Amino acid sequence: LPENGDFLLLGGDFRFYQPIHRNIIWANRLAGSTSIGSRRVVYYLGGVDNWLFRRVDNSLEVPTGQGFAFQSLAAPMRGFWVNARNGNSFAVLNSEIRFPVFSYFSGSPLKSDFLETFQLVGFGDVGSAWTGPHPYSEDNVFNQQDITTGGGNITVIIKNNREPIIWSYGMGVRARLLGYFVRLDYAWGVDDGVVQPGVFHFSINLDF
Repeated sequence: LPENGDFLLLGGDFRFYQPIHRNIIWANRLAGSTSIGSRRVVYYLGGVDNWLFRRVDNSLEVPTGQGFAFQSLAAPMRGFWVNARNGNSFAVLNSEIRFPVFSYFSGSPLKSDFLETFQLVGFGDVGSAWTGPHPYSEDNVFNQQDITTGGGNITVIIKNNREPIIWSYGMGVRARLLGYFVRLDYAWGVDDGVVQPGVFHFSINLDF
């Protein structure tokens, strides 16, 4: 860090797994983080960890003048590209029903590792990333657009009323293939009350 630079990160990741019947699991995760100081982290909300063929939403600019020195992914937020929201704070809630189809109906362990670990998953995500004390704060530049006119002499600030919290729902499959736990998800994001086109997420990740 440069001289007189300070950096503080506060966050948590809490997970809860509830058996429903035999090896059908209801999995839940609540995670969030905030960075403060003169050298802060900008969190990009959207997508999943280890997303192959990752896509980024470049329509949302990163706030300037915030002292961002580091960056991190806030995920999963399926149904959206990376950078659906951004800021120095984020919070996400994820919930999944995991149904191991073949092992559930088998009375003994399966010889195929792929079939043994194969799961159908239904899920929902909700979250936000923001600048300021909370997502609805006026400091959150997500709801602010600066337009410079008159040859650069006049700056007009337009304040929007878009919902900062986004959510999604979808389905997916999981299985271990060649020693890797592969995930394929298809989700529909809901942004400002409008259902977005579905997004595929192909990733290599064990849990959430």
